[in-house]
Amino acid sequence: MPVIIFEGPGLSGEQKGELVREFTEIASRITGIGREAFVVLIKENEPDNVGVGGKLLSEFNK
Repeated sequence: MPVIIFEGPGLSGEQKGELVREFTEIASRITGIGREAFVVLIKENEPDNVGVGGKLLSEFNK
């Protein structure tokens, strides 16, 4: 069972659905593995929990 993991910002339900559909479709087409075998995990990260270049992302948004 292949697993695709996406980590990023908070997304709407519509965006999550589109990501799951598109990731699954593309991965299935490229690998030849059936769509029903894929699991997609979406991990949302708040800007206060992500650091880039020594600063929190929330600091860049101020």
